[in-house]
Amino acid sequence: MPPKIRELISQLQNIGFENRGGKGSHRNFTHESGTKITVSGKTGDDAKPYQVIAVKKAIDEVSK
Repeated sequence: MPPKIRELISQLQNIGFENRGGKGSHRNFTHESGTKITVSGKTGDDAKPYQVIAVKKAIDEVSK
């Protein structure tokens, strides 16, 4: 079962990403290292595979 959008957002916030707002269901997150990522969808929706990959990539970038 795929993770929910709220779970991806929680992972980003736990590692230090800050929600900079967005338009509609889009949320723009930035990290002090300069990494940016946009997550779209309602918080209760299942995350798409490309969203899960993008969040993992952003977390890996910041963790280096």
